[in-house]
Amino acid sequence: MSKMDALRAMREARYAEMTARAATPAAPRKKPAATPAKKAAARAEEPTGDALCGHRNMSGRTCTREQGHAAKSHRYS
Repeated sequence: MSKMDALRAMREARYAEMTARAATPAAPRKKPAATPAKKAAARAEEPTGDALCGHRNMSGRTCTREQGHAAKSHRYS
């Protein structure tokens, strides 16, 4: 078998697998239940008084403006 024949066979096998997978109905995915630790962490992140925005830029710096600020730009530090 030549290299091109092997590539063709692999491509046809992959195509057959994809069409077989598409023909079967997909089961709906269940959302994982939140653990108590995640619930506590979510409560801790809720804004309290003068909480910071917390938006992160690409370099990892966070915004120092107040939570829900009306300014379009962020102040990073």
